[in-house]
Amino acid sequence: MPPLTALAPAKINLFLHVGPVDADGYHPLSSLVAFAEVGDRVTVEPADRLSLSVSGPFGAGLAAEPDNLILRALRALGQATGTGEPPLRVTLDKRLPIAAGLGGGSSDAGAALKLARQALGLDIDDVELEAVAGVIGADGPMCLRMRTAWAEGRGERLTDEPRLPPLHAVLFNPGVPSPTGAVYRAYDAGPPRAAAPRLAAPPADWSPAVVIDWLAGLRNDLQPPAEALTPTIAGAVSAVATTPGVALARMSGSGATVFGLCRSSQDAAAAAVALSAAHPAAWVAPTRLGAA
Repeated sequence: MPPLTALAPAKINLFLHVGPVDADGYHPLSSLVAFAEVGDRVTVEPADRLSLSVSGPFGAGLAAEPDNLILRALRALGQATGTGEPPLRVTLDKRLPIAAGLGGGSSDAGAALKLARQALGLDIDDVELEAVAGVIGADGPMCLRMRTAWAEGRGERLTDEPRLPPLHAVLFNPGVPSPTGAVYRAYDAGPPRAAAPRLAAPPADWSPAVVIDWLAGLRNDLQPPAEALTPTIAGAVSAVATTPGVALARMSGSGATVFGLCRSSQDAAAAAVALSAAHPAAWVAPTRLGAA
């Protein structure tokens, strides 16, 4: 069988409302998640044993260690199917920044799981595969689906949202990591939250202009603590927000990547050119958000 390759798209939290930590140590959240047309690329091919090699612009920062999410997911797949470690050679072309709030590792693992099922002809359906993806964390099932969805609970309760129109955007990462654990600890040290968040009421009109205006009234609760920990993120939000053609700027996930929503693909492309010129060391990508 020839090698199989798939896109592992960037995950964007269009908004992210976070509640106080539960007794089990997890934070309840509500979010609307969409996927970009940019991401990493994962390739699998039959081999004598399971292995992973990493290349790409951000490959040097991601060692192919035994606890890599791709390897953890594939080993869990072998346990779930009773087939043992999948005999596959996996190559990750790492094109997304690391610790960037884009769900890169979970998306990589989701792509690898689907490719492994195809390459090995495994008898496991989507529901069972989602359970396997959950082994790597709450982002696992949503990144396996790669579909626009409302997320609740820890992020594992998903409701597809097919009404979201394609949204043109520019992604901007200032080149600094934003570790999720540290951001949540800073969030917990801030003002107390009264209750778990509820999902935002959806807009009555799902046209792009109305959706952007609706999102402007929402927030990312992790953005203030992330900015306090890493002031560069606040500068990144400001840089994107003040770029001509950007209608809304917000941090994604726990950062440090900022997305800027634009009214058209031309505006997104022009914003990317302007940001790249003003910040040559940053990672910048024009894209479209929706289902991958």
